[in-house]
Amino acid sequence: MKIRVMTASDYEAVKALWMTIKGFGIRSIDDSREGVERFLRRNPTTSVVAEVDGSIVGAILCGHDGRRGCLYHVCVHKDYRMQGIGKAMVVFCMEALKAEEINKVSLIAFTQNDIGNAFWKEIGWTKREDLNYYDFTLNDKNITAFNA
Repeated sequence: MKIRVMTASDYEAVKALWMTIKGFGIRSIDDSREGVERFLRRNPTTSVVAEVDGSIVGAILCGHDGRRGCLYHVCVHKDYRMQGIGKAMVVFCMEALKAEEINKVSLIAFTQNDIGNAFWKEIGWTKREDLNYYDFTLNDKNITAFNA
């Protein structure tokens, strides 16, 4: 297994991985090639992929705003779960954020994502009960579609 920085040239393989994840939400604009390339330009060292035998089996979009880091689209192909790949990718992202002097990291996990929520609890993340998450759509064309 190899963990490395995600590049724009990884987009097709990462998108193909996303499409294999049941219940995964993909936004029409933010998760397009252009959207991901824009994200990677802003955060060139913090996003990550995991490779096994040259194939991408895991990915995390990771970035920050100069104050707080955030993880997006954390996923590992179902055939490669429970092998430490997810944790290794998270550690990679945390080290990259620390190198950029980021001190706190957050993420959002759907309440019905039992596998994901169990993973975050297992590796020591704290579920916040003291806040509400609010969302405001600036572009109605940025539609989320969920994989069946």
